[in-house]
Amino acid sequence: MTDQIIAARKELADDLADLTEAQWAAPSLCESWTVEETLAHLTSAARMTPFRWIRSMAAAGFRPDVHNRRRLNEQLGVTPAETLAKFRAAISATTAPLGPSAAWLGEIVVHGQDIRRPLGLHGGPSVEAATTVARFFVSKNFAVNSRNVAIGLRWEATDGPFHSGDGPIVRGTTEALVMVLAGRRAYLADVAGDGVETVSARI
Repeated sequence: MTDQIIAARKELADDLADLTEAQWAAPSLCESWTVEETLAHLTSAARMTPFRWIRSMAAAGFRPDVHNRRRLNEQLGVTPAETLAKFRAAISATTAPLGPSAAWLGEIVVHGQDIRRPLGLHGGPSVEAATTVARFFVSKNFAVNSRNVAIGLRWEATDGPFHSGDGPIVRGTTEALVMVLAGRRAYLADVAGDGVETVSARI
């Protein structure tokens, strides 16, 4: 799984090599973060250890938004090029906060698409990586409430082996299923089936 994480980071860095200033400042799909801020968040996650995470969360009063903002600010460069350079320097990092490896693969997969989608970039996770994340997301809530989105529905990938659950169907590419499970409404247009209305209400 470490190889998948490293590969996903490298592909994202390569996709962002030629962005304009306006593209770096564009909103990502991740709440109020810009493209550059979302990338800085990914650098922060790659540099985090369990001890650093606990210490940072405690200092933030166990408020994740405060923790995330402080840590991503540390990884913002003076220019977007410097922010990208910091991310490139963390591509091969094997440290992570607390939690299973699949969660941190999910971090790069989801936030990578949070960045690419609004910019119209066509890159994305491999089907293998997205399948790993989809299986994790339907099994538990961790950084996102994905299991709550998934429960009572049948999830079927159109481009890979992923399938899970019973009930009304939600069908789409593995990437689209992952992003919907992560609560990204922009991807609702990319899925189909009788279960989509339920998913829309849940996210």
